[in-house]
Amino acid sequence: MPTAADSRTVRSGGLSLAVTSAGDAGRPTVVLVHGYPDTKEVWDLVVGRLVPRFHIVTYDVRGAGASSAPRGPAAYDMARLADDFAAVCDAVSPDRPVHLVGHDWGGIQGWEFVTAERFAGHIASFTSIAGPALGHALSATRSALRARDLPRALDRARHSWYIVPLCLPGGPTLMWRVALAGGRWRQWLRVVERLPVNGGYPATSACRDGWHGANLYRRNIPHRLWRRERLAPAHAPVQLIVPARDRFIPPAYYDAAEMVAPGLCRRQVPGSHWAPRAQPDLVAEWIAHFAEHIEKT
Repeated sequence: MPTAADSRTVRSGGLSLAVTSAGDAGRPTVVLVHGYPDTKEVWDLVVGRLVPRFHIVTYDVRGAGASSAPRGPAAYDMARLADDFAAVCDAVSPDRPVHLVGHDWGGIQGWEFVTAERFAGHIASFTSIAGPALGHALSATRSALRARDLPRALDRARHSWYIVPLCLPGGPTLMWRVALAGGRWRQWLRVVERLPVNGGYPATSACRDGWHGANLYRRNIPHRLWRRERLAPAHAPVQLIVPARDRFIPPAYYDAAEMVAPGLCRRQVPGSHWAPRAQPDLVAEWIAHFAEHIEKT
């Protein structure tokens, strides 16, 4: 079976998705889904550690990296993201379920997939890193506002302030074409988050990706903020990896995870939101241990 890295284009509707796979295709497949405003290169330090044990697949989500970037929020609906994930899985592992791993918005997507009936039997396990279920995160914010719990509401605002400009008209342009342009995003990751920013990370397309990817927020957050919704139970085992010093996602956003994922494996990783870059050894080992345990059961 092939072991060398392989890059291909996978079609999803009218879009092209940039997909890379590495490792023995006869081994269990692990699909790594990046978050915002990253590309598949955020996983580079993890991929090398997993390849000896798995068939590893990464892809640029729509709006990021070398994948198509449709315009307008409607193209970034969760249903369209699910179509992309299905297209990738059909291309790289058509006959076996995959172990899904998501970081940030990759994890948010993953919660939708692992609780959606269309993917039952297609996902062997799900690991979310710094990615809560969107319904749970919005519910935590909604309950704080309705209860007029000012300290709790301020804590949400302190962590998630960036969502407001991303959803406002002109906000993504101001953020990504003015405030963070000219290498300032790379500098922020290096100085504030203390991440290694060598090689292909962050991608040179980061500011463009941030501008397009803002549609993830614009499409999926405002209209769901005040809507009561219940996630269906997860149809695969779930592992949750929570960074101890996450500047963007407070721990309360994960409080309801056990309600939809009985037997949830919850771990805390030291460091920042970008655990796949800051703690690749630990993250890779936890991904591998969880997937191998599922394979044996």
